[in-house]
Amino acid sequence: MAISLLPKMSSEATSSGFNLEGIDDVEDFPWGNEGEGLSMSWERYSHLYDLMQMGNKAFRENRLDQAIEFYSRANNIKPGDIIILSNRCAAYLRISHFLKNRPPSASEYRPLSGLDPTTHAGLALKDADKVMNLQINSVTPYILKANALILLEKYEVAQDVIWSGLHVDPRSYPLLNLERSTNTFSRRSHVNPQRTDDYDCTVCLKLLYEPITTPCGHSFCRSCLFQTMDRGNRCPLCRTVLFISPRTCSISVTLKNIIQKNFPEEYAERKLENDSLTNPGVDLLPLFVMDVILPCQKFQLNIFEPRYRLMVRRIMEGNRRMGMVIIDSSTGSIADYACEVEITDCEPLPDGRFFLEVESRRRCRIIRNWEQDGYRIAEVEWVQDVYPTEGTTERNDLLEMTNKAATLAREWMKAAQEAAQGDRIRLAELFKAEGLMPSTQDPERFSFWLSTLTNRRPSERLDLLRIRDTKERIKRGLVYMKAEEQGCRLQ
Repeated sequence: MAISLLPKMSSEATSSGFNLEGIDDVEDFPWGNEGEGLSMSWERYSHLYDLMQMGNKAFRENRLDQAIEFYSRANNIKPGDIIILSNRCAAYLRISHFLKNRPPSASEYRPLSGLDPTTHAGLALKDADKVMNLQINSVTPYILKANALILLEKYEVAQDVIWSGLHVDPRSYPLLNLERSTNTFSRRSHVNPQRTDDYDCTVCLKLLYEPITTPCGHSFCRSCLFQTMDRGNRCPLCRTVLFISPRTCSISVTLKNIIQKNFPEEYAERKLENDSLTNPGVDLLPLFVMDVILPCQKFQLNIFEPRYRLMVRRIMEGNRRMGMVIIDSSTGSIADYACEVEITDCEPLPDGRFFLEVESRRRCRIIRNWEQDGYRIAEVEWVQDVYPTEGTTERNDLLEMTNKAATLAREWMKAAQEAAQGDRIRLAELFKAEGLMPSTQDPERFSFWLSTLTNRRPSERLDLLRIRDTKERIKRGLVYMKAEEQGCRLQ
């Protein structure tokens, strides 16, 4: 959607009290016999001139998106031209100023898409720096750069630029007006606003952290907003339907900077609180209660429950790891052993679900667990098999047994693949398992992989997690393979 601003922003008072200075109009591009048209072919220069004419016309009619497009095309033809860069910079400034002072309620009647005001001001600053490098003895680049820095709320840096520009032209009215503006804003920035609930999230009732302002004009913590949207795509306050997602919705940079600057201690506490949710700790693991998983497995998950959607978002901001566990049928509670899995690929879907690819890593024993925001967190102890000492007969026997089991496993898989030629799903499973086969120099990991080749009951897999004798696990894996090869199942 092209942005059209009427009347011109430079003559319009705004809620922020800041008016752009020195960009009421743009500079006309010289015709061939007035400028440097002879440095390129006449046809190319004529096309460049037409683009600048159309860009200036769009700017004067406040069709700023179109003006930027024309100026950018002209810049591709003649990079580093002072007039092209200055005019494009002015268009970026006008758009940023308009968006920065647009009331949130206006989005209900005329929503906008595209870059935010901070990004536009940053692009204007880049163009202003380029112009300054090309035209240091002119006051124009100082005016452009000062406007951009004020829009970015970098008032002290803007003052330095203004003073440098006043050395070039002490009577520059735009720079003198900008100096008064920066002095006013600098005084305001040193006065901390009173802490009121206006800076609180209406969901968690705490100071806003990573705030997002919705199209209906309400601000919430990012995590709070999407946690409520897991149960319905409406604003938690006014119930307006929201068409936003975590992938496309950006944090309100200006509001975040205001909060972080004026309430640094409280904001730091909120950050620590959020970090504890996304990175619970070395011995703490969020749990996905579904099934018993063994190390050396790779599979896919479809996450649709609101509590687990929240958990996945937090995991993806942290170390991308969680525990998978089952409800023990003998006790009716969470089993005492689980397996850590790592999310290797996460695809957020438009309806809020997540499609995950995960790989199982290592097992752990659950010491205790508790509920947090609907899902469970566990304090765990990482478990490893008890190995014979290096160089002993028992250790050599274990390695020899592992190598023999690996040979048998390869033969078994070859026979199983031949037998599964008509079953594409089973064949794909066997090929995937073959690719995950670990080195025989790690007998414990190999023993788990051996046990994944056959489909075992959850109770049998849970027993395999509890066993700390690698030889015993290899023996069971070989027995399971032999039983499946014979077409029967151990009871």
